[in-house]
Amino acid sequence: MTDKTFDFGYGPVPAHRHANGGGWVADTATVEPDAWVSGNAWVFGNARVSGNARVSGNAWVSDNAWVSGNAWVPDNAQVSGNAWVSDNARVSGNARVSGDAQVFGIRHVLMVGPVGTEHQTVTLHRTKGGHNLSVGCWRNHTIEELAPEVAIRCADRPELIAEYAAIETLLRLRIAEWESSR
Repeated sequence: MTDKTFDFGYGPVPAHRHANGGGWVADTATVEPDAWVSGNAWVFGNARVSGNARVSGNAWVSDNAWVSGNAWVPDNAQVSGNAWVSDNARVSGNARVSGDAQVFGIRHVLMVGPVGTEHQTVTLHRTKGGHNLSVGCWRNHTIEELAPEVAIRCADRPELIAEYAAIETLLRLRIAEWESSR
């Protein structure tokens, strides 16, 4: 690696440090001059960061994802796939927003954690046609898949089954809110 390349996890590629904040930006990605990429943050693939958006900490924006407006992606959050994060939305902590996610406001993503024996973060985000649910490395699922998965993984831990059931109730409330506003 040189000061003109950076390894985003797939081998060194042409890249540069962004003028606002010094985070790494692949030459294939687009970060507008008024946007911020700071700390150890990465923007790579065909990702775009525009407006007054900020990517900071150890956060990633990758693939064809777009972060715009006054959105903020700090901490260890990751935005990938064809996801859009815009307006005043914030995706933070260990959240993973991916696929066709559309997070336009602070209530378009819900994170709960730590949960379970591995202290994972449950992330629910709105998508173009519904929602996406992830718990740690169990990613890109729906609410209907949660209880059966918990029953398999936590069969001998009734207290964890109860914890996830309580979280599922909260997740279903948020999904209903999204559906009523479409």
